[in-house]
Amino acid sequence: MTRLRSSLFVTALTVLMAFAALGVIVAGVASIYGQRAAEDARAGVRMRAVQQTRSNLRLLEAELQTYRLLPIMLGEYPDVRGALASGKVDPALNTKLALLAERTGAPVIYALDTQGMTIAASNAGRPDSFLGHDYRFRDYFTKAMASGATEFFALGSVSGRPGLYLSRRIDRGGRPLGVVVVKVEFEKIARAWIQDRMATFVTDPDGVILISSDPKLEFRTTRPLSPLRRAELVETRQFGSSPLAPAPLTLAEGVSRLPDGSPAITVSLPVPISGWRLVHMEPLDTALRTAAARTRWATAIAAMLTIATMLGAWWLYERRKRNVGARAELEAEVARRTAELRATADRLQIEVEQREASDQRFRQAREELAHANRVGSIGTITASVAHEINQPVAAIRTFADNAAAFLDRGEPARAATNLQSIVDLTSRIGTITAGLRRYARRGAGSIGPVALDEAIDGVRLLIGDRFRAKGVTLDLPTGPEARLTVIAGRVRLEQVLVNLLQNALDAVADRRDARVSVTVGRKGRDVVLTVADNGPGIEADIADHLFTPFATSKKDGLGLGLGIARDIMTEFGGTLDLVPAPEGAIFRMILVKA
Repeated sequence: MTRLRSSLFVTALTVLMAFAALGVIVAGVASIYGQRAAEDARAGVRMRAVQQTRSNLRLLEAELQTYRLLPIMLGEYPDVRGALASGKVDPALNTKLALLAERTGAPVIYALDTQGMTIAASNAGRPDSFLGHDYRFRDYFTKAMASGATEFFALGSVSGRPGLYLSRRIDRGGRPLGVVVVKVEFEKIARAWIQDRMATFVTDPDGVILISSDPKLEFRTTRPLSPLRRAELVETRQFGSSPLAPAPLTLAEGVSRLPDGSPAITVSLPVPISGWRLVHMEPLDTALRTAAARTRWATAIAAMLTIATMLGAWWLYERRKRNVGARAELEAEVARRTAELRATADRLQIEVEQREASDQRFRQAREELAHANRVGSIGTITASVAHEINQPVAAIRTFADNAAAFLDRGEPARAATNLQSIVDLTSRIGTITAGLRRYARRGAGSIGPVALDEAIDGVRLLIGDRFRAKGVTLDLPTGPEARLTVIAGRVRLEQVLVNLLQNALDAVADRRDARVSVTVGRKGRDVVLTVADNGPGIEADIADHLFTPFATSKKDGLGLGLGIARDIMTEFGGTLDLVPAPEGAIFRMILVKA
């Protein structure tokens, strides 16, 4: 009896020591696995945060780029210069500024004289009109008068709405006439940034939050302001009566804290405005909880597998002392427990696969939406070339029917001729669709040698059907001169020709003998293209500043097309001018021969 008790004690002690050792091993492995899972979670969140930050920054940069050209163009607008020089309110100028603001999406456009008084505004006649308001105290006025141009973010003193003021001084003969101002608001962008529990905002050099996906964070500070700087901001009324209280969040190099106190990964990128930064905070707690859950599951599985293995070994050891019935019972128990473990592992695998499939569907839906947005504007161009494709399709049908008839009559040679014609027409359709894809492709493209005949064929494809529909004769060059090679970008060269031909088509649309022609000639090493029409011509009061922004003879035109066309030609190293003509209008394009 004593020996039996001693043997049982040794066995129990051995089992306890084995369990303790395996427990330490499992705990160590679980700790290492948990650390790696947490690191992977942080890396994944950081990658998503970087991608989201870059996407948000591109959206903001696109919005800024849209409006930065407006003050420059307004500075060349004769009506604005005239109003500033006279100091008188021009109702017609107010109407034009209102139309420009409506078409560009700018909240307000206005002009200040040298004393900071508003003499023209796009919101004239509205309750919140800027006319007659004195803005000499505003930094965007004083800095523009001093340095020529500035960009200043502030709370509107009349509207009470925050925005970025893009201001530019207008001079004449070295003397300042005043300042034009375009206000940009970012409410639409801030709404686009809103995502569940994420925070995206823009700070100025003082750490003040200017734009935020959470309106509660606007005009709060991410770091303390000195008393002197706070007093300066109060004096300039840049942020109105806002107390500039600290923002309820924490920014740190490692882990930051969202307003609700939860951890987050923070990514910051510079904005193309001096001292501004875009900050994006991606919540981390969900990823860490998921990593912790994975760790617990992995630890539980490892522990259960270890225990199962030990129990199996124990039962194998005991099998020698048991009968056949006990041996079968032990094997059944081991099989049952193993099945449970496998079922648990299978459920975990299914959950992981379902989550990955859900993420894949989300990414695919987002890419489909982006693709739909890119191709949405191709519809009008596609409609204009439908006629070009319908003709070869109809011809293919005819040639196919003829080939079948020839084969039935035993004339394979003539059937082969028809089949070759079908091949040529199919190639023509491919050429048409390739030209359409090239014209719709995004981006400016490179500048280099361009064959004129290829560009002219592209123009014929894009606009020829409009001329035929309106019964206007369009003469395009086809001789040897049309096969010259020039230095340009093909898509933008087609853009200039399409613009000139559309203007010519509008000019001759009401004439019975309407005609528009394009000719090619040589001038030394240069190539000269002329676009001429037999319309009413250009009025003398418009001809002198036809290429100036906003100069137009069309009732609904903004007057930007010819200015853009001349800029494109200048970039090619060429010129675009209006040539005096006894009848109609003649535009001359000069390009460098390749």
